[in-house]
Amino acid sequence: MGKLEGKIALITGGSDGIGLATAQRFVAEGAEHIFITGRRNVSNMADLDRLYSLIQKEKGRLDILFANAAIFETAPIHLVTEKHFDDTFNINVKGILFTVQKALPIFTDGGSIILNASVGSIKAYPNESVYSASKAAVRSFARCWRVDLKERHIRVNAVSPGAIDTLALRNAGNTEEEQKAYLDACAAATTMNRLGTPDEIAKAVVFLASDDSSYITGIELFVDGGMGQI
Repeated sequence: MGKLEGKIALITGGSDGIGLATAQRFVAEGAEHIFITGRRNVSNMADLDRLYSLIQKEKGRLDILFANAAIFETAPIHLVTEKHFDDTFNINVKGILFTVQKALPIFTDGGSIILNASVGSIKAYPNESVYSASKAAVRSFARCWRVDLKERHIRVNAVSPGAIDTLALRNAGNTEEEQKAYLDACAAATTMNRLGTPDEIAKAVVFLASDDSSYITGIELFVDGGMGQI
């Protein structure tokens, strides 16, 4: 019997990378049904309303929510534009807020909400001020929402990946040389001298979604190869 046997789950940003790996892990752990959305619609209220209407119609409830959808764009402070800020906060912060809020009417009491934050919530990296600020907000959401939802016994936790080998990370940099240098620097910043894999994050999300973590709530679980810890 899997750790998520019979559960109804939603994963946002589930078409590739961490989201897709998590969906595969959820299937392996016996989840009854997994709804997957792309990244761009999480900041659109009408899209979210349609999504939850569909989940309610087809399954009637939601037990697990992995609010994973995010974008990773970099810019030094003197080149930050209003669009860069708005794009990042619309998806990484506004999107997560309303993804969770609009799920609550059909969310099971005692269910589990997992937010995808980042080691950037506690560390400073060049050109990542806007991204890091958005992820610090996500970490704060996990604390505050656990307090807001305590009467319903809904656990809220954040998982904070380090440098994970995803398409978004590999696309950082304007040239192939810049991309390689960035990936090498990310790997060197860990104590393991390598990038993490999406599946390594997925395993942590399964833990937070399952009863294995039944006495864990409001935390930020770092899965970062020591990147933010040492």
